[in-house]
Amino acid sequence: MAHLTGTRVSTFNECFLNENEHDSNAVLMELDKGLRSAKQGIQCEAIVRFPRLFEKYPFPILINSSFIKLAEFFVSGSNLLRFWVLRVCQQSENHLDKILNIDNFVRRIFMVMHSNDPVARALLLRTLGAVSRVIPEKQQVHHAIRRALDSHDTVEVEAAIYASSCFAAQSSSFAISMCAKISDMIESLQVPVPMKLLLIPVLRHMHHDANTAALVSKLCMDLLPKYPAQSFVVAIIDTLTQLSSRTLVGVPGQLEVLLDFMQDLRTPVRIQVLRSFNELAGKQSVHAWPKPAIEALIGRFGSCTNSQEQFLFLSILLKLSECPLTCQQLLSEHRGALLRLCIQCISKLDDYTTATQAMAVLSVLVAYGLKKQANTNEVEDILHIVNLHMEGLLLSTARRAECTRDLRRVLTYGIRITQANAEFGTSFIEIVTNTLGDKVVYPPANAELICEALVGLCEHFQLRKYAFSTTEGLVVDENAMDIDELPSPKVNPMLARLPLILHKLNTIIDQENCDQLRTVEILSALVFQTTMGCYLPQKVVQCFEKCLGRLNCWTLYRIARTASRYGHHYVAAHIYTKVSQIVISDHMHYFLLALSQISQAECILNYGIDYAQMRENYAPKAAPEPVMPLMKRLEAASNLYQQALASLRACSSPQHPCTFQLEYLKIRAQFLQTLHLAVTVKNAQVIVPPPAIAGSLAQNSRDYLQKFGHVTNQLRKLVKALKACEETYARLYKSSFDADHVTLEFLEVAEFQCALFAHIIESICYATPPEPPVFLTTGDHPETRYFAASCQRMEQMQKNLPQEPANAKTISNRHLDVIIAQIEIITKTPLCLPRYFFQILQSTQIKLSVSPQPRSATEPVNVQSGSNLVIKVEGVLQHFSKQKKHFRRVESVQLSLTSQLITPPPRSAQELPKSGANDTVTLNQIVKPQRDFLSGSFLLPISSGGHFQVTLETFVVDENGITWCTGPKSSMMVRVLEDPAKQTAPAPSTSQAVGQTRRF
Repeated sequence: MAHLTGTRVSTFNECFLNENEHDSNAVLMELDKGLRSAKQGIQCEAIVRFPRLFEKYPFPILINSSFIKLAEFFVSGSNLLRFWVLRVCQQSENHLDKILNIDNFVRRIFMVMHSNDPVARALLLRTLGAVSRVIPEKQQVHHAIRRALDSHDTVEVEAAIYASSCFAAQSSSFAISMCAKISDMIESLQVPVPMKLLLIPVLRHMHHDANTAALVSKLCMDLLPKYPAQSFVVAIIDTLTQLSSRTLVGVPGQLEVLLDFMQDLRTPVRIQVLRSFNELAGKQSVHAWPKPAIEALIGRFGSCTNSQEQFLFLSILLKLSECPLTCQQLLSEHRGALLRLCIQCISKLDDYTTATQAMAVLSVLVAYGLKKQANTNEVEDILHIVNLHMEGLLLSTARRAECTRDLRRVLTYGIRITQANAEFGTSFIEIVTNTLGDKVVYPPANAELICEALVGLCEHFQLRKYAFSTTEGLVVDENAMDIDELPSPKVNPMLARLPLILHKLNTIIDQENCDQLRTVEILSALVFQTTMGCYLPQKVVQCFEKCLGRLNCWTLYRIARTASRYGHHYVAAHIYTKVSQIVISDHMHYFLLALSQISQAECILNYGIDYAQMRENYAPKAAPEPVMPLMKRLEAASNLYQQALASLRACSSPQHPCTFQLEYLKIRAQFLQTLHLAVTVKNAQVIVPPPAIAGSLAQNSRDYLQKFGHVTNQLRKLVKALKACEETYARLYKSSFDADHVTLEFLEVAEFQCALFAHIIESICYATPPEPPVFLTTGDHPETRYFAASCQRMEQMQKNLPQEPANAKTISNRHLDVIIAQIEIITKTPLCLPRYFFQILQSTQIKLSVSPQPRSATEPVNVQSGSNLVIKVEGVLQHFSKQKKHFRRVESVQLSLTSQLITPPPRSAQELPKSGANDTVTLNQIVKPQRDFLSGSFLLPISSGGHFQVTLETFVVDENGITWCTGPKSSMMVRVLEDPAKQTAPAPSTSQAVGQTRRF
């Protein structure tokens, strides 16, 4: 039973019947019906569904009532039902703190402790251990665990040991009080050996107090000579290592113990020692290593007798190399010993795992030495060894399907050295591409790894190619001398290997049964990334046209998506158009049609030729000369973007609203219309000269630039339009919480481009323009850095403006020619669509429940006059991610409540409105989610009479303190009832009316 309950993985694949149509109460009633069944199987089935219920509806009220109900079945049910309740507690650890009445839950299940069945008591102890995080200081439970350790039943004692381990990890008082008890049981002769092996790992949690940790360490050291058996030595060494890594004080002493046991003749003991070294070499405890320990460790390499031990030993050195402090020590003091050690491992070609791990150690040392510009002699000999063996290891591991991990290790660390040494990267690209160009048929996984490595290498050199200095605005090399001439542009060495890559791509496509679809996609991305910003030759286009008849629609879409992301819109438009005619879904047809229209618009902007005309007469090598004038290009592109907006609205649905895509296309269309306005200003300058009274108007308005007439006002209008685009990009950035880093960088650069263009025009049409915008990012990815490089060219072109004093500025053709040249740079720079336009790699949703709620959507909430309205907000966070790590996480949630008077109350003629009354109230509150659940409350003051609209808006705050406008928004109407106690004017009585004389 210990083995069964020790596993904490969810093996249930349960789902509720019609769960999309049910709320939490309906599902809970359905489960309650199963619990009340007379058949034990149906009861078990109902119990195992509770973890899924908690994940879907993590509300405290529901979780509390569910656990209370499970506690009743734990008391009255059989041991089988108790076992499944235990599994529910283990799998619902994240929701245990939402049990509102935890004392009631513990009190109910604790009644089983008085049972005569030892298995029932054992299940109770394990259940208490599973919920130890929320009851760490429960003295009654502590006492029950102590008594259970003295039981004569093995099952109960094992359960008590499990509970002791759980509570010792949570409670310092329990750990300190149990230290003596566990040590006595370990040293007792009456406790069997298997029980002692279970007790020793409990000691690893005795680190809450320094004295207790020292006492436990002394106890374990005393046990080592008393129990020299292999299993005891392994358990004690593991416990001491865990204890030392948490206290950090005992790391030097533990290293000495491990070094002594490195010479043990038993292989499992040496393996455990190496794993303990690996544990202590982590980031938290590596700084506690003394210098002699590293030297002694390297000297113990001879005691490693097999390949597994050598691999573990090299893993320790790899971890030490990752730390800058120990890496510097290894490089300066132990370089010779490390070289001999690694050469010995690399030379064993029958063990590629150990050889590639040795290569990884050398690669980390080389990368660190090159990055820190260490002594040349310290790095050259290591780099020589790496160059000597890298190609042999690559060829040896690439041809074996079982060496996929080893091949990944070689390629990863080859890229790491490339990032520190471009010369090595150039030769490494040749090695990898030659490997790919061989006629050898590699395993599919290995071929994909080689292609992915080429993409990583190409990305690095593309970043170097478009690198620039933020101060000078020039494409410069870090080691270049200061000279007057501009440095020659950097070239990606992957361009020279492009024919070989195309040959490999054509070879795969020409196969009868093309099953290497993933390899085709990666190679296509490599071609697009290598030629980013360049005109695609006709041979490359023909290669992708060949794909249309041989690949499936999904692979074609992925290729076209990559082409759009790297700015090759002609190929993308061609594939989108073909695929949109094949799909059978209306939503997909309109989505692909919108993408095709976007690509056609960008083709017109980049090349000045209509897509259909370009399709008929594609230039073989160089880009054709533009046929359309600039204004005609902008008009045609704007029209296609409006058509794409209509197509995208047609493909959106409530399940897939395409919010980001629509907003992005709106901003792009707005920006192109702004550029069209700028061209119009240039053309209008010739036909609209300044009026005769322009000088007088300039003197009267004290704005002497008004003497240039119509062009001044139009340029200022253009500045406002560009700033509106900038603000829209900023709002889109703030609403893209789930976007990847590339997309956010793209939005930052686009926002800066609008701000920069607006500043350039401001410097023309205003006497004293504001400060230029600050460039906050240079791009960490090829497509964003290429976009940023175009902005850098715009800054350079600003220097062509005439240098005039502030009080003698003019607006001439030369100024407007610079504006037109800026627009040419913008339009001829291929637009790289952001990744978030196509893929949502993570999704964060907040579901809110606001009370009170009206009876129906059309009815308001009634509130008595003169009272305050209590609004309670509960919410659930839902995270979904395709990646191992989220881009950003929710740290807290800001709730903003706004109350606004819509319909004022009717007033009598004598009643005057209050002067200065504010009918809008705004309340803010920041709540921190607890286990993906958040709750908050507002006390909203309501003035007398009228209808109010109450709006609740949610903002997400990430771990860096940045606020994102992504949360849901809900509103409701509130009607304030008239006060019934309000005194009204008394009506005249009948008797008085009769006695009075009627006057007409």
